[in-house]
Formats: sequence, structure tokens, C-alpha cells
Amino acid sequence: MRTVIARVLGSGQRGAPAANQLCVACLPLLGVDSAALSLVDDGESRGTFGASTDHARLLDVLHFTTGEGPCLQAARTGDPVLVPDLHVYDELRWPAFQDAAERAGIRAVFAIPVRTGRVTFGALDLFRSTPGPLSVTQLADAVLVANAAAHILLATVIEGADEPDNASPAQQWEQVASMERVEIYQATGMIMAQLKVSAALALLRLRAYAFAHDQTANEVARQIVSRQLRMEL
Repeated sequence: MRTVIARVLGSGQRGAPAANQLCVACLPLLGVDSAALSLVDDGESRGTFGASTDHARLLDVLHFTTGEGPCLQAARTGDPVLVPDLHVYDELRWPAFQDAAERAGIRAVFAIPVRTGRVTFGALDLFRSTPGPLSVTQLADAVLVANAAAHILLATVIEGADEPDNASPAQQWEQVASMERVEIYQATGMIMAQLKVSAALALLRLRAYAFAHDQTANEVARQIVSRQLRMEL
């Protein structure tokens, strides 16, 4: 795995392309079908920084849509969350996420915190369509991949801040953390204006509509922003 990671980090790719490449490269050695690098800030899913496939990206969006799941738990606790079989998982800590993931064909999910020191940026999410645990070696390798993902994220923020007239590192991080959520923020503002409710309640309505209609929050947000959908009281 170290050789694979070194190849990705030395490829010359930066930012999201490097994260995508890392997610693709780790699949055979980790024995999973897909992988995504999820950004989490203040307990909320903030975007998908990298993914092995479009399907993996959609699976990661389920954390935002449902507001729960192994990724958010891993980022919150700083510990890996390993679910070898969603179907027989006894502790229903994330019923909405589990239901959505199973309907998407997922049976096993593994979330590894992406962190540097005491700072957690998010989680490496690993998905498999068949049940079964990670081996001891695969889990150790997954931690190495998560560490490499943290390196890519930090490099993105620091390199961006070094460019003339660019934002500070803190602002750069905010820009990274806002990836893929712009439409959701816009849609939330529109719901606030339409229903005269707070931002928290507007976002809750968006998520609830998405879950009830078997869509992602991103898909619903696009409909609202394009005025194809209007929330009603």
C-alpha cells in the first residue's frame, strides 16, 4: 500500500484529482467496491473531496441527505467505524442512512477518520456490495490511505494560500469545505424566504423532502434553485 500511495502522491496531481486517484488506487488492496473522501466540519458533511466513481460520490452524499451515518460518527469520535454487514447490524444508530445505503446496493461500510494531530477533516468512506469485514492488514492499509488523504487536503489549503491575492489558509479551508454544497446553500436560502423559517428548519425541510422522495439533497436543491420545485407549508 505504501508503494501505491507514494505513486499517487508523486504523480503531480493536486487537490481533488489527486484525491480521486487515491480513492481508485486503494480499491484492490482494501477489497472494497468504491471509496470516497468526505469532508466533515462541525458535525456536518460538507462535501465529497474525492471519489473512485460517481456512484461512490452519490453514496457519500447520503450522509448529508440523512444527516447521519458512519462517516459523521468517525469524524466526530476520531475512531474507525466498521460495519461488515448493514443488513444484520444490531445497533440502529443511523436508520435513515442504513435504509438508503441498502437500497443503493450497499451491504458493508467502513469509515476511517481523516485527521492530522487532533484536527479531523472528515473520513475515508469505503463501500462494498457484499458483506464481510476488513482484514487486519486491510484496516491498517485503510488508515494509511486516510493519512495520505489528509496530506492531500492540507497541501490543497496551503498551496492555495501561497498564491498571490488568494485567501488565507482558514478561508481556503472554508472554500474546500463548501465544495458541492453551493446549490444546497442557495436552495436553503430560497426555502427560508418562501416559508419564512430559520436556516436550520429550511435545511431540515430540504433533507426531509429528499429522503421522502428517494433523492439526494443535491438533487432536490437543483430543482429548487432552477424553480422546478417549491416547498409548501
